[in-house]
Amino acid sequence: MSGPIKHVVMWRVHGETAEQRAAARRKVQAAFEGLRGRIEGLRSIEVGVNITDVDHACDVVLITEFSNLAGLQSYATHPEHLRVRRELGDLRTARFQVDYAIGSAGPGLGEAEARELSPEAMAD
Repeated sequence: MSGPIKHVVMWRVHGETAEQRAAARRKVQAAFEGLRGRIEGLRSIEVGVNITDVDHACDVVLITEFSNLAGLQSYATHPEHLRVRRELGDLRTARFQVDYAIGSAGPGLGEAEARELSPEAMAD
């Protein structure tokens, strides 16, 4: 897969009180925002902190975009990313992740199939 990849991760964090949970959210946000401009292939990074008290919501979301799958794979083992993971330790209680090709034609389709079904290909 050679096109851009979106990497979305959501976490729940520890905290006995609302203040502790808010501090944990801010720590996760600051740690990941600190990666901006430090990892080749990481085209964009956005960190959102949940503002509601909905009990089924996650606390923090990370939305990153990589040039390609190789960039995402490199990020996973990059020393700066590993440093952030160590720094946050067991602060996170749950983690959810989705990685997907930007502009893909649909689930289960490979790159070749996506090209075959693209609007440009269908114009003939």
